[in-house]
Amino acid sequence: MIGRALRARLTERGDVVRVLVRREPRGDDEYRWTGQVGSAPAAAVDWAEAVVSLNGAPIARLPWTNAYRRQIMSSRVETAAALALAITEAANPPAVWVSASATGFYGDRGRRGDAAAAEPVTEADGSGRGFLAGVVRAWEAAAAPAGAVTRLVRARTGIVLAPAGGTLAPLIRTTRLGLGARFGSGRQYWPWISLRDEVRAWDFALRDERLAGPVNLVGPALATAGQITAELARALGRPHWLAVPAFALRLALDGAADDLILASQPIRPAALQACGFEFVDPTAAAAIRWAVARPPLPS
Repeated sequence: MIGRALRARLTERGDVVRVLVRREPRGDDEYRWTGQVGSAPAAAVDWAEAVVSLNGAPIARLPWTNAYRRQIMSSRVETAAALALAITEAANPPAVWVSASATGFYGDRGRRGDAAAAEPVTEADGSGRGFLAGVVRAWEAAAAPAGAVTRLVRARTGIVLAPAGGTLAPLIRTTRLGLGARFGSGRQYWPWISLRDEVRAWDFALRDERLAGPVNLVGPALATAGQITAELARALGRPHWLAVPAFALRLALDGAADDLILASQPIRPAALQACGFEFVDPTAAAAIRWAVARPPLPS
């Protein structure tokens, strides 16, 4: 979803974009690879002035069986390691690599069961606990060797609010049916960003040489899960009166509930703001109104 939107933005401006694919190439703008170490073609990396990687099995796919947990991990770590090796061995390394990462790095930042008391988190903060935090640590470590030869940006993305896609897709469906609900206490902070600001931030990271290392791709105004689901119901003109208790979410989703839904992450985009990035959608309410007013994204 993010990659399609970013590619459209870059090509509309006149940039030349080529893509690594896992099938037979369909044109000169594609290179085949497997995602494994050693499979990234040297010609692709030597040609590029910049590399963007958006890889990984979807974390929203449930349930997280042991096999799928391994896939979540390997699909990120192996491809990052493959690109890192290709970049470090390139005859002409790209000037920048913006590598996908995630706010899952920070884990749950709630305090004493009261998420509303949590302190804001920035790029200066360390890793938290939990499965996703471990995945992101390994993911970023796999990309790290490339930092010796190129400007490496680790784009720690939050929940992307997009037209009929991403995290909003199932919430839109249930809310339109009148089943809009609060998850757990609803006081846990969800790190959100609109798709159009997400794409603009990736583009900004590619071009602003001041950005390197971790960069939080989240909106500037904190919002709780309860505020986001209530605003979605308001934007759709539907009720918001149900509640799904935390124990029910844990029973249904096992460990995924604490990582995906119940964790509180009051994250600030400190690095972006320090470099002067301006958000088109500065609040979750604005992002949701934009998303629900747009037609569904093309597949």
